Amino acid sequence: MLNFIWCFFIVISIIFGIFKGTCENVNSAIFESIESTVSLIITLFGSICFWNGVMNIVKNTSLINKIKKALKPLIKIIFKNMDENDNAFEDISMNITSNLLGLGNASTPCGLKAMEKMQKENPNKEKLSNNMMLFILINTASIQLIPTTIISIRMGLGSNNPSGIILGVWFASIVTFISMLLITKFYFKLRKV
Repeated sequence: MLNFIWCFFIVISIIFGIFKGTCENVNSAIFESIESTVSLIITLFGSICFWNGVMNIVKNTSLINKIKKALKPLIKIIFKNMDENDNAFEDISMNITSNLLGLGNASTPCGLKAMEKMQKENPNKEKLSNNMMLFILINTASIQLIPTTIISIRMGLGSNNPSGIILGVWFASIVTFISMLLITKFYFKLRKV
């Protein structure tokens, strides 16, 4: 559907350009947007490679244990019935760490592994467990201390202050996280009834 909409707008723009006599402007806009898109992709690619490398270093060193210890109290509060020796615990820790650094791309593999491990322990394979629902919602809320992807995009687009959005991101992600947590916990109480 989205492909159809984009094609429709492109065709309308070209037809409008022909009738208005501004085909040169349409052509230059197309090529300028292609150039800026390639430049933005290269900027993002470099940033993503760097942070994915950092996450691999963290995962392959003792730093992961320190991160797990730091996140353990939070994870125990959120996932009350999850044991710290649970198979999914490390992947949840890595996923939350990646999200805190604003690395949605790096957090995805850890998130998928955590979901697979939680599904193996799920007694009812047809429904999501409470922990699985919470985990999905935590990823959706995505608390970010350093929104690296957004900062990279803003840098690629020539922003004068690419990190100027940090306070807004903190506020939005914390409010979303707390709201999601309260609503979900309330839903779990209703679900038991």
